[in-house]
Amino acid sequence: MTEHDVVVVGSGINALVAAATLARAGRDVGVYERAPRLGGAIRTETDTPAPGYTTDLLSCWHPLFVGGPAYPALQDELDRRGVVYRNTDLPSAAVLTDGSTAVLSTDADVTAADFERLAPGDGEAWQSFLTEFGSRAGLAFGALGTELVSLDGLRLALTALWQLGPRGLLQFGAEGLESARSWLSGRFTSPTVHGLLSPWVGHEGLGPDDAFSGFINKVIALALAQGGCPVPVGGGVRLVEALAGIVTDAGGTARTDADVVRIETAGGRATGVALADGERIGAREAVLASVTPQALYLRLLPGSAVPADVRDAARGYRYGRGDMQVHLALSEPPRWADDQDRLSRAAIVHVSGGMDDVSRAVNEAQRHLLPAHPTIVAGQPAALDPTRVPAGAGALWLQLQETPGRPVGDAAGEIDVGDGTWTEDLRERYADRVVDRLGRHVTNLDSALVGRRVLSPGDLEAWNSNLVGGDPYSGACTLDQFLVWRPTARTRGHRTPVRGLWHIGASTHPGPGLGGASGLLAVQQVLARGRRPALLRR
Repeated sequence: MTEHDVVVVGSGINALVAAATLARAGRDVGVYERAPRLGGAIRTETDTPAPGYTTDLLSCWHPLFVGGPAYPALQDELDRRGVVYRNTDLPSAAVLTDGSTAVLSTDADVTAADFERLAPGDGEAWQSFLTEFGSRAGLAFGALGTELVSLDGLRLALTALWQLGPRGLLQFGAEGLESARSWLSGRFTSPTVHGLLSPWVGHEGLGPDDAFSGFINKVIALALAQGGCPVPVGGGVRLVEALAGIVTDAGGTARTDADVVRIETAGGRATGVALADGERIGAREAVLASVTPQALYLRLLPGSAVPADVRDAARGYRYGRGDMQVHLALSEPPRWADDQDRLSRAAIVHVSGGMDDVSRAVNEAQRHLLPAHPTIVAGQPAALDPTRVPAGAGALWLQLQETPGRPVGDAAGEIDVGDGTWTEDLRERYADRVVDRLGRHVTNLDSALVGRRVLSPGDLEAWNSNLVGGDPYSGACTLDQFLVWRPTARTRGHRTPVRGLWHIGASTHPGPGLGGASGLLAVQQVLARGRRPALLRR
């Protein structure tokens, strides 16, 4: 039987960060991935959607990774393997139906001037936000980078109490529960500023009227203002290859087409895994599983190893809205009808009718309807990394975060969804609506189009079993499934009821986002456990 010190199930960003970090710490690591390629939701293809184009078909942008703790810890190895990031001073922009535009720059004065242009006082409000929330950023980001049910979590809570005082801590907590609508309406006057900032909560699977979305909106806005929206040159596959290379260069294994069907246990401890072909892989020290709660507690572990309340909690774990990806290859860069100079340089342009339109589309998708006016996340990776397209060409990476996993109808009353199955016909007709709407803002969309590739929620789930119903975030990020409650209130952080088994991935704290934080948090515990005397290990 093959054996490793640590077996990692899955190969998404958290799994690969964990595996690479363990390999650097001298552990023999085996990564086992059921799909034919490594990377999880990082999937780069060449000659897609047209010859000469390189496209990140799923996740594309890496601000959480570059701005988080995993990148600096591994940067020397990643640099040596040729991972290079490109950034822009305009990570975010928006264009509304009426043609009004706004930008968020890494230069605070530029953003403030643009906000002031839109509404007197909004520029000062932005500067005040950066100062006020920035002074508490250590607490906010600390909550998203700390194992909360632990001594480190207790230290963070005590630090917050010391810095803010009892009344200030209560106020900070209350602000953390407010919606994005409440925060934006209370701070900024301009509807265009609302349209710039509110769509970002969709990148955590929330809507602007959800509790806790205000906190997420602030965190993302500050992260963009401080760190931009970088992409790796050549696509996300470069990061995947580099992380896997750290593992294999250290003598470890990274296998694809290796479907783990069972986590084996003995004496209440994880001892290894079994593959679909019957092969058994031993784990001398630990198993890390980057899977959903249902997969872990209802399928991979034997029932005798999982307490009944944990199984029940896993059954109740909920998934969010689905996602659709539309990739457009253009013979020239996109020409925006409004504010071309600035919008052409932005990493991501949100196209919507404003915050009310965003809210309406979220509501329609939650009622399993195809939104009549979906919010369009228009990414422009070639504006940062020209190597992804032929010389002089352009590309648009479109994401529709308000897409029902199985639609029951169309809010516009134009598309027959049939039985809700995402057929090729349904997928392409809904993509036509999106592209037609975007064409009102990008004047050369028809004339420059040379290729199109569309992925439905059904396609996403077929590619990656963690994306249940096409949910790109592997679980709803509502407050009852976030922070100490992610994935459930019955589980303790990344630990599981089985000794030596850790649960990682987007379904676990701190949730989705290409950061690798959950993998890093679990690794810290694995390494700390290994340093303790055998009788004290848990």
